[in-house]
Amino acid sequence: KPARGAASLGFHIIIEEPRPPIRLEAAMEDQLQSNVCARYLKALSEPDRLKIIQCLQNGPKNVSELAELLGRELVNVSHHLGVLRHAGLVQDEKHGKYVVYSLHPSVLAKKKKNEHGKEMLDLGCCRLEWDGE
Repeated sequence: KPARGAASLGFHIIIEEPRPPIRLEAAMEDQLQSNVCARYLKALSEPDRLKIIQCLQNGPKNVSELAELLGRELVNVSHHLGVLRHAGLVQDEKHGKYVVYSLHPSVLAKKKKNEHGKEMLDLGCCRLEWDGE
């Protein structure tokens, strides 16, 4: 039944019975583990960080060694290592007065060679490939 005065304004107010709730589809299954993948990709989005990963694939190194290999300032390399460590891609270990960095064991477990003999890190959501030595 139209509300009083509404018809004179040219519209009707209709009150409907409540509808059953809309059923949403089940939440999608996150096969990429998107949070982990995004953390890796964000950490690897800087060229010097990719170079650090390449340097460390041959074994552990301290900040000074990495800075020399990359031709970068010690403070910059140290910052990049902190980002990579926070992302879980590298680990650090104190050796006397030096801190030595290496690929995290979970990353080393993902180190393989592809069908063309290239070194590869398979991170699940993506993989990094480079020519092996």
